[in-house]
Amino acid sequence: MSSSGFPINDLLRRKLQTSLTVATLTLSVASTLFLLLFSRRLGLGLASATGTLTLGLTAIFSQFILFIGILIFVIGAVLTAFIVFLMMAQRTRDFGLMKAAGCPNSLVGGYFMTELLIVTFLGCVLGVVFGFLADFVAGELVFSSYTTPFIWFAPLVFVAFFVLAIFFGLQPLFKASKISPIKALSSVNYYGLTVGTKHKTLPRSGLSWRLALRSLIRRQSPSIRIIFLLSIVFILLTVTVAGGIIASGTTISWVQKTVDSHIIAIAHTSMGNQYNLLLAKFSGAKETRNFNYSDPNLAIPKAVIEHLDLLPNVGLVDSRLIVKEQVKEVGNFTIDPDTSATYPVGDSREGQSLVIGVNPQKLASSWSIKGRFLSGNDDLEAVIGDSISQTMYSPHPSKYVVLADPLLESISFQNTSFRIVGICVDPVNNGFVTYVPIDKLENATGISSPNLLLVKLNNSTNRNADIAQIRSLVQASDPDLDVFDLSGVVEQNAAFLSSSWQTIMLLPLFTVTSAVLCLVGYMMLAVDEQHQEFGILRAVGAKPRTIIVISAIQSISVLISSFAVGISLGVVTTLLILMTNPLVTTITIAEIAAWLLAALIGMFLFSLYPAYRLSKTSILKILT
Repeated sequence: MSSSGFPINDLLRRKLQTSLTVATLTLSVASTLFLLLFSRRLGLGLASATGTLTLGLTAIFSQFILFIGILIFVIGAVLTAFIVFLMMAQRTRDFGLMKAAGCPNSLVGGYFMTELLIVTFLGCVLGVVFGFLADFVAGELVFSSYTTPFIWFAPLVFVAFFVLAIFFGLQPLFKASKISPIKALSSVNYYGLTVGTKHKTLPRSGLSWRLALRSLIRRQSPSIRIIFLLSIVFILLTVTVAGGIIASGTTISWVQKTVDSHIIAIAHTSMGNQYNLLLAKFSGAKETRNFNYSDPNLAIPKAVIEHLDLLPNVGLVDSRLIVKEQVKEVGNFTIDPDTSATYPVGDSREGQSLVIGVNPQKLASSWSIKGRFLSGNDDLEAVIGDSISQTMYSPHPSKYVVLADPLLESISFQNTSFRIVGICVDPVNNGFVTYVPIDKLENATGISSPNLLLVKLNNSTNRNADIAQIRSLVQASDPDLDVFDLSGVVEQNAAFLSSSWQTIMLLPLFTVTSAVLCLVGYMMLAVDEQHQEFGILRAVGAKPRTIIVISAIQSISVLISSFAVGISLGVVTTLLILMTNPLVTTITIAEIAAWLLAALIGMFLFSLYPAYRLSKTSILKILT
């Protein structure tokens, strides 16, 4: 017997079982590696690797990915432990045969240790390859370009799962080495049964149900393991599908309503192009650096605004003045109601921001806001973007900023302080934006005319004709003015955000596939343990479908138990980690239910493969 040939031949002899083990381990490693690589591409926390999204949305992604990542790693560890334990536990009978033939424990253990090392190494290597491949596909589809991944994630994930597989794979081998050959050959040890092979006579009524449930009860250890595993998988599915669909719809609505489909922009050609770039930064475009927003040539004549107001197809003209300023945090103090002690809030941090002056009574946009928007042109109030809030107005213990709350602080530029009354999510300039009353901004900067108009069109049947009419009007007043249809860049931002959420929702795909393979492995064990019963049933006249029915009862019992636990805990978890004021509709609930039921039905159908395979086997072969 060759020390290297026997393990390889033994693995090839058990092709299906070996393939399931390698595939499960591969998918567990690949899902974890892909999660880490994609998270870094999307940008966790404030250190965005791509310069996309606002920091507020990045924080939402980070929280979501972090929780999913923990679940995926836990499930990967449990999957690895289960499938490797299942594979090596079924070597107990082989261990007993070899010990009965006179082989010492060290030799037998060496053979099976070699098998474990081969399977584990092969699964981890393939997992790393597929993880990088999935990252490449995601980079091309979501970010439209592929940059060099952070390769040091690969050895970390490889070592983690390699150690897990070896640790849990050695446990059944150590257990088998301590029992006698007679016990090792017993089906009680081979199948993990809690009772011996003694069978009680079962009545004919409900025979299939009784056989199925008796088998589940006899295999308590593997049954509890698979139910625990699938429960965690359904928690992951619920959080990913429900949370992902709701969060995707909610965040996309935040982005779309800032510049809806009825809004067009009017500005000088250079300013209009720059504003398009400021919007497109959200999905990865690069803006023109050192653009002079204060150029007097960018001013829009008031006559143009007056003419636009008279057009019947124009519902609203939103005049805006955009400048770039060095802004400064103005801290405040708060009083503890219990001790009456005074504590500082914030600091005096600085940064650059796009400052946009608007007329609060004539707004073409709306925002998702914490707090409120500006009340009028007479107040020194400001609304800041979520990226400004995350950078300049967040606690920073290392710099001794313990308390920070932008709604209790102010922001200043050009020697003028504005009290912050709201925080908004805005794709313009990736959320590095500050809104103030246009009159106050004109006074602070000395610029007396707006440099951008957002025009909200009335609902019409011919949008292109309306835009052409408006373009003729403004160019008659000033040939340098042009009309810009913003719907394209808004759709681009929404598509980028949607694809990012969809990619996150696909993160558990490898994990769910691994869980299905584990369920198939469990059902293989169940069918193998009952093959004599199935052979006797076939011999006395039972139809082949009886095998499938009994296995279906066992599978659905395991799946429904896991589904009930997983969905319940998953819904609670989703509610805890979801953003405030989520957008939930009847269609959203129906879509979530459809995806979860599709996953349940898919798992059930795949789990019947071992029973279907045995049902096609001859009675004589089943009984031998």
